[in-house]
Amino acid sequence: MDRRRRGFVWALCAALWFGAGTMAWADDNAGFYAGKTISLLVGSSAGGGYDLYARLLARHMPGHIPGHPTIVVQNMTGAGTLRLALYMYSVAAKDGTVIGSFSRSVPFAPLMGLPGANFDPMKYLWLGSIATASWTCIAWKDSPVRSWHDLLTTDFTVGGMGKTSDPDVYARLVTNAFNAKIKLVTGYPGTDDIALAVQRREVDGICGYSVNSLFATHGDWIADRQVTVLVQGALKPDPRLPGVPSILDEATSDSQRAMLRLALAPQAMARAFVLPPGTREDRVATLRQAFAETMTDPAFLAEAKGRGLDVDPLTGEQVLALLKDAYATPPDVVQQAQKVMGYGP
Repeated sequence: MDRRRRGFVWALCAALWFGAGTMAWADDNAGFYAGKTISLLVGSSAGGGYDLYARLLARHMPGHIPGHPTIVVQNMTGAGTLRLALYMYSVAAKDGTVIGSFSRSVPFAPLMGLPGANFDPMKYLWLGSIATASWTCIAWKDSPVRSWHDLLTTDFTVGGMGKTSDPDVYARLVTNAFNAKIKLVTGYPGTDDIALAVQRREVDGICGYSVNSLFATHGDWIADRQVTVLVQGALKPDPRLPGVPSILDEATSDSQRAMLRLALAPQAMARAFVLPPGTREDRVATLRQAFAETMTDPAFLAEAKGRGLDVDPLTGEQVLALLKDAYATPPDVVQQAQKVMGYGP
């Protein structure tokens, strides 16, 4: 068992131990949740990776919540999922009936100085994250860009969703850090919409595309060689992409490598779910325990495997610790990341 999974199991055991002292909460919440509907809001459009994970969670988590409420997924798109992040921070109901899932890059937006990112990510009440991730830049089969070297020397048009979305963030990162000749066409509702635009030849490809989403929703692209994977972005190479260069290996200095590691930090909490700040303490505890139990539910794991969705969970406490560590990054590294990732005015 690897370190991450051991950490999750220990955290789950702790949650169950402390949960033994909250039986009254469980009884109260069973009465509250019975017959209720929980809204699970997703900041991107239907069919993409965030949506797939949310719907998977919605099918299996209710059985672990006292009172067994229904969880209904709703898509609230806009501004690269920043719209949903702001809604969850200041508008969403705080009674435990609203859960949110937005881009993994959004919690890092205040650190990067993004205008409009008016929230403190440490104040969200994190339920946990289902999986880690790595991202890629892919090119459609008839694109003149066929390799990492081509990406640096040949015009290449990619689709994006908004300033805080992964396709935009990592397209800017590759462009600014390595002088790649990328043109970003942004404003698509979700990655599934960008994928359709690639097939229609509106754009040449996608950067910042989750490897898991690629294999889960368009595995045929890989099997039939419809696309070329140009580079991968992760702290560790993905074994499904043998021979594909890692962006960390392309770093030309220690300072650039440190900046890239900060830029890749969101991948460790790739499929995270939150409650609004101020949600009742007992409801937070109940939903965190339900989330943690779902991560080890055999039916949940079997469906995830059948759908090609990775499960490598973090508890809410682990997500919060990751964020605190990132926000303690030396200012000079943060400033370099701000510059190359295109944040700021």
